Amino acid sequence: MQFDFDNRLSKAGAHLLQFFQLTKMSNNSTIKWKRFSRKSYAVFNTLHKEVVVGVLSATILQSAGVMAKTNGFSCSTSDGIPSALRGESEELSDSLAIALADVNVVGTRIPLMESQSARMVTVLRAEDIASAAVHSINDLLEYAVGIDVRQRGEMGVQTDVSVRGGTFDQLTLLVNGVNVSSPHTGHLTFDFPFSVDDIQRVEVLEGPAARVFGTSAFTGVVNIVTKSVDEQKLLAADLHLKGGAYGYGGGDLRLSSATSFSNGSVMTHALSGGYSRSDGATENSFFSNTHFFYQGSLRAKNVKVEAQAGYSYKPYGANTFYGLSSTDQWESTEKFLAALKGEVKIGKLNILPQVFWNRWLDHYQWHKDVSPAGENFHLVDVVGGGLNSWIQTALGKTSFGVEIRSEGIWSTNLGKKLPESDYKDIVGHDAIEERKYTCHDKRTNYSAFLEHDILLSDWTFSVGCLANRNSGLDNRWRFYPGVDISYRPTKEVTVYASWNMALRMPTYTDLYYSGKNIEGSQNLMPEKTNDTSLGVKFRRVAWEANMQAFYSHKSDMIDWVVFTDETVDADGKPTDSLTWIYRSGNFKMDNVGVETQVAFLPRELFSDSFLRRLSVAYSWISEDLEHTREVTLSKYAQEYLRHKVVLQADGRIWKNLSCSLSWRWQERTGNGNKPYGLLDGKLSWDSKGRIPWSLYVDCSNIFDKEYYDYSIVRQPGRWIKAGVQISL
Repeated sequence: MQFDFDNRLSKAGAHLLQFFQLTKMSNNSTIKWKRFSRKSYAVFNTLHKEVVVGVLSATILQSAGVMAKTNGFSCSTSDGIPSALRGESEELSDSLAIALADVNVVGTRIPLMESQSARMVTVLRAEDIASAAVHSINDLLEYAVGIDVRQRGEMGVQTDVSVRGGTFDQLTLLVNGVNVSSPHTGHLTFDFPFSVDDIQRVEVLEGPAARVFGTSAFTGVVNIVTKSVDEQKLLAADLHLKGGAYGYGGGDLRLSSATSFSNGSVMTHALSGGYSRSDGATENSFFSNTHFFYQGSLRAKNVKVEAQAGYSYKPYGANTFYGLSSTDQWESTEKFLAALKGEVKIGKLNILPQVFWNRWLDHYQWHKDVSPAGENFHLVDVVGGGLNSWIQTALGKTSFGVEIRSEGIWSTNLGKKLPESDYKDIVGHDAIEERKYTCHDKRTNYSAFLEHDILLSDWTFSVGCLANRNSGLDNRWRFYPGVDISYRPTKEVTVYASWNMALRMPTYTDLYYSGKNIEGSQNLMPEKTNDTSLGVKFRRVAWEANMQAFYSHKSDMIDWVVFTDETVDADGKPTDSLTWIYRSGNFKMDNVGVETQVAFLPRELFSDSFLRRLSVAYSWISEDLEHTREVTLSKYAQEYLRHKVVLQADGRIWKNLSCSLSWRWQERTGNGNKPYGLLDGKLSWDSKGRIPWSLYVDCSNIFDKEYYDYSIVRQPGRWIKAGVQISL
């Protein structure tokens, strides 16, 4: 055994020496390896960096065993730069780069590669983002078949995002692994202080993940990973100018820098900002959006520190967003976020602390600038910190972590009524001296996590538990366990199975909101779920496919409903529907669902293929609800997405001219929801000169279909946009 180990070290040293000798050769020299390996002594692994191969034939790929035990083989670039903006020497047949190392993804409390993950994670990569006809992150999520996107305002002005038939309050949103979900309302969770140009990839984990991310991860997790800085460039800049119909226009600028020190440390900075606006494609749907985002890092031996901070301000016409009886509603949202993360390695122990602060400011008017009667101001602060640690032993990797999260709200409507002496001045961009915050509430969430992961050649086991106590409930400790397993019977196939439990506290809107025809309840119980899922993923050269099925038993689910006995008078005669009241209440639900997707990637077989990707995806959900009182109308839970189909194709038409087409069809349950199908498309010309640039024209809703995500809010018809992107 010792002889073999020494022999391996000797071989590794020889390979490294050969590698460094070859790198000193001229740029015209060719470096070749006959075999690729993920072993710790392998050449690429010893570099401690992701290596991207610019030219690699499909024949070599098949024989190299790149996919052995790595079902995360990828056609996207590692640095998140759209292939259209990369130099020709960095590309394989116009746009394809093969990443030999997959990426760490959400799913466990220890870092695991996508190929090792015990749960199925959907990854939308930079190349997929660049080719799609999207102008917001929310638009991008519409093409993920497992995600339900209900849009009120176009281009991400206000969007409700959910998975597996759940509601928008049940999904946890992460930005670079930091929880930025709002305890006020899920309506505002998907406000971002950055643009789609800042994104490197989007990771979607479906199903409860409380034992990893806390109680708010009730039906799933979306992790937005922003672009990393190219450490080989001292300075870099990316500019994006755009415009289109309905007075749409704006721009985004991203600046980045990297500094290497003599001791091997590297410091990076990235600052992005942008502005966009539109008159709106439908009545009272104008908007503007201003945002800034900073991301920095310092990497030294055994230590890494990362920081992020962002700000956005977004005023918009709210049309009939919250009720048909007002068509001149108006709202503005203001968001701040900041986080500091660290990673320290002491021997075999890895320690990862983090602190964070998120603030949301919301200003709403039932009738814009008419009277304060329907005007609300809200201020939500979330402050917290956590410590995650893990250690590897002969028995596997064990992780233990704790988190404290304080959630407070000041409001003119939500919370417990304050004595006048405790009123607080309204703050933010829209603050006015005449109004005060008159209500307040606060709760503190304490969580402790324990997880053990076993990684074998063909298996990954992940077993863990969350212990949670919340001051807004009864301060009792509750436990939520989970088990995830993946099995890799062949190089091409991975099978997944999981069982998890979770709890979600009511939002402050669920508890306190009251207004015209709507009434919250402070007697709400927290939601509980017990979820089982089974999935399989297939990946080989030019093909990828996956399928997953799930069953969830949920209790004390929260929805806003109209009770049937309140829609009739004492004589049993129907009353005027305008007088009906939506009330927040609890109910039980069982739901089952299936998702499947197949994609063909011909350039992995034929490097000069005009087609880059062709895919088809389908999802189906069925729910069985049980109320203690009969219900006539539901605002959210009973209006789930029963069927969704997504077809996508993109490739090169001629020379540098590329085209992408995306068609989605969906059918939603509930009153007044009609099925619809939409076709979106994009044409782009990508220059590969010394200064890469891309010119594009895209169109959403090409056939000008009339459709509604919410039955009372009409969505835009055909909308043509154009833009130019330049990298320096």
